[in-house]
Amino acid sequence: MQGSTVATRERIILGIDPGLANTGWGIVSQRGAKLSCIAYGCVSSPAQVELSLRLRKIHEQIGAVIDRFKPTCVGIETVWFGQNITAAFATGQARGAALVACAEGNLSVGEFTPRQIKLAVVGTGTADKEQVQYMVSQLLSLDSVPSPDHAADALAAAICYTTHEGFGGLAR
Repeated sequence: MQGSTVATRERIILGIDPGLANTGWGIVSQRGAKLSCIAYGCVSSPAQVELSLRLRKIHEQIGAVIDRFKPTCVGIETVWFGQNITAAFATGQARGAALVACAEGNLSVGEFTPRQIKLAVVGTGTADKEQVQYMVSQLLSLDSVPSPDHAADALAAAICYTTHEGFGGLAR
């Protein structure tokens, strides 16, 4: 009988695609194996604004998303260094601001590389952005591809959380 209990329980998952200029967020509901999109968006901060104010905005707005939708867990993308160390450092700072908001909300955090997220959503770790966006819209039964792409990436991070954490969080 326990299996039927798990299938009827629901959890709300926050996905975050961190970035200093644009931090995408997405809220996914999981009921058993069924996933659905509740909301998504993007926290944007212009380059001409002082760094500390940009980080505060990310922290406050992610905190507001947590307060509004009451997720219990978060899937967040790790920083990919690639060729541009300066951009990676800025992304890391934005990620830190978002993680503090998650800690304040007592969320369970799953951290995933871009490759893990692509693998979970598309089935290959080398998928391009368009493939990820398309599969996010398919997996969440959306009428169109989520926009901006940072929000689609955040929804993908939330989906990735479900593949790595399975249904275990539903049994609590």
